Amino acid sequence: MHDLLIRDARVYDGLGGGPVYADVAVSGGRVAALGRELGPARETVDASGLALMPGIVDTHTHYDAQITWDPMANPSPALGVTSLVMGNCGFTIAPCRPADRDLVMRNLTHVEGMSLEALRAGIRWDFETFPQYLDMLEQRGVGPNVACFVGHSSVRTYVLGEDAPRRSASAAEIARMREIVVDAMRAGACGFSTTNNVQHNGERGIPMPSRLADDAEMQALCGSLRAVGRGVLMMTKAGTTPVAWVEDLAARAGRPFVIAALLYNSAAPESGFEDLDQIGRARARGHRLYGAVSCTPLVFEFTMHEPYVFEGLAAWKPAMSAHGGEAARLFRDAGFRAAVKQELARPARRLFNGEWDKVFVTRAKRAEHRACEGRPLSALAADSGKHPLDSLLDLAVHEDLDTLFTGTLLNSDEEAVGRMIRNPNSLLSLSDAGAHLTFMCDAGFGLHFLGHWVRDRGLMPLPEAVRRLTSEPADAFGIADRGRLTPGACADMLLFDPRAVGRGPSQRVFDLPAGASRLHTPALGVHGVWVNGRKVADARGMVPGARPAGRLLREFAA
Repeated sequence: MHDLLIRDARVYDGLGGGPVYADVAVSGGRVAALGRELGPARETVDASGLALMPGIVDTHTHYDAQITWDPMANPSPALGVTSLVMGNCGFTIAPCRPADRDLVMRNLTHVEGMSLEALRAGIRWDFETFPQYLDMLEQRGVGPNVACFVGHSSVRTYVLGEDAPRRSASAAEIARMREIVVDAMRAGACGFSTTNNVQHNGERGIPMPSRLADDAEMQALCGSLRAVGRGVLMMTKAGTTPVAWVEDLAARAGRPFVIAALLYNSAAPESGFEDLDQIGRARARGHRLYGAVSCTPLVFEFTMHEPYVFEGLAAWKPAMSAHGGEAARLFRDAGFRAAVKQELARPARRLFNGEWDKVFVTRAKRAEHRACEGRPLSALAADSGKHPLDSLLDLAVHEDLDTLFTGTLLNSDEEAVGRMIRNPNSLLSLSDAGAHLTFMCDAGFGLHFLGHWVRDRGLMPLPEAVRRLTSEPADAFGIADRGRLTPGACADMLLFDPRAVGRGPSQRVFDLPAGASRLHTPALGVHGVWVNGRKVADARGMVPGARPAGRLLREFAA
């Protein structure tokens, strides 16, 4: 007798095939058979009129801290994700010495928009080394299947301590970091991740440690994967970083390299396409590079207490170390404002380029400003005769920096984004699930792709779209037996209604430790999510009392 039988489903295999109208039988956490008259089962699900596909594989998440107190990795499973890769950009919490825990948490609060109180209350520090971290996760259990990068900034902090964000490493320190990366890989890390993006700063604007790495350090740490013979390299690169340099690192390591984050920027409209073209040429030379692209517009909610939106500006650096009254005084300063305006007048590859028509007042604190709500800064500026930056800062200062703004920063041109998604050198990614919790929630990127891009815009046929979300990322990371719905494969499955699938409007919920908030977008059109044959979510969201059903992924194809 089978454990589960899903009857009369429209089956998409994740390999580009389908649909096939069939029953699917599951036994022992794997797909036992597809077809008809498959025999009895302990549980039967009627899937008439619904589509069944492999669960979504999300290759760019940041659940490293959250998963220590929330093994289910909310909200990803309810949004169709059954396997995820965390530790991207080098932002991990392992390895970490006890003396460095507060420093690591403070960096995460800034670079990933997390509540310090939530991290202090929530993180379980039952580890110091990276292998110990993996062992802890495996012993506690994980909700979805989880693969972990070993992160550059954590490794650097472990070796250099407080000097990690301040200076280059010595030859001896590089050698020690390389040993840690190799040990992590042998313990089951899926690869090595890093960043040199200028937007990535820790508390008070201090660069994340990996940004201080020189070429010798990068070659040594990336090249360490050659000694192990497996694993994926990942970098969130600065806008000025040439793809050719990343290709050289990949070639020396002999490993695949995922390059993030390729988002459409109207101020530099050809930049993402140029990167993808260079990635294609690298592939033609036999080097496995992938350009990580997003299918969602990059929309941030923010206040001027944490104005992450502006931190790619050099002129903004003084504000990154200012808080409260000190920040308010700086925001009033005419010289500071003039420097920011001058830099914004020079478009560049950064998060924000002065598109004030895409920045709105979402919630005003004071009653006299409620008429501003829902209006773009460009309109408010036109009404007052001010520069939009002055309108924003004047309003924020008058409301004790509590005014809530929403900005659509990148990926707002749908024609261009569609071209990037269809590019054969791209990897659909960049959900950032688990990070930027106070600013955004793109954990439902896969549902948005299936609903908005495939059903509504007809970007590509559904079988190909399913492949892009499932077997393609699984194969890129060497994750065996997942991302496909074939006999013998792991029973990671998403049952959905193609006519209704999508993600709902953004909501703020208060379910983090210490009562901290996060943004959430609920699933639409999802009828069931199974991880290794066990149901973890249904049409109402996470199944109440669902226990971890995933596997900690520690073995990957070469």
